[in-house]
Amino acid sequence: MTSQLPSPISASQLMSPGDDLSRTFEMRFTSTPRGARLARRLAAHRLDTWGIPYGTGRHEEIVLVVGELAANAVRHGHVPGRDFHLLLHASAPARTVRIEVADTRTERTPPEPEALPAPGPEGTGGRGLLLVAALATRWGWHLRPEGPGKTVWAECVFTTRT
Repeated sequence: MTSQLPSPISASQLMSPGDDLSRTFEMRFTSTPRGARLARRLAAHRLDTWGIPYGTGRHEEIVLVVGELAANAVRHGHVPGRDFHLLLHASAPARTVRIEVADTRTERTPPEPEALPAPGPEGTGGRGLLLVAALATRWGWHLRPEGPGKTVWAECVFTTRT
């Protein structure tokens, strides 16, 4: 769960379907659990300022997707001395938030979305991408064209407060 702070936005700043604005946030984070936690917290704050407020189900779902993708980048994409990159892009006309998390490890790639394995009943891991698949409208991954590694992405439809 994220901290619930008072929203610093006014009604005129809310994203609405007729809003032509698109908003983007991107940042590099250390490939550590602390970096993944910071990415999740900053994404939560940014979503709130964009009009997807703390305490709403969609906010929490998008933040959970960010957290899972960031945690996977740290756990499965870690290369010593390399960071992971988070990009959030909210498009008001499409009412979609796109989350992209890139790491520099090429040889460990996620399964294709239609081939996600079900974890065993005694398994202690392997549920992160299942959560992403359940919460996101769609998701996938691709190799990074500008360098080593991969980008895992997810798109979530959002609604705004009235």
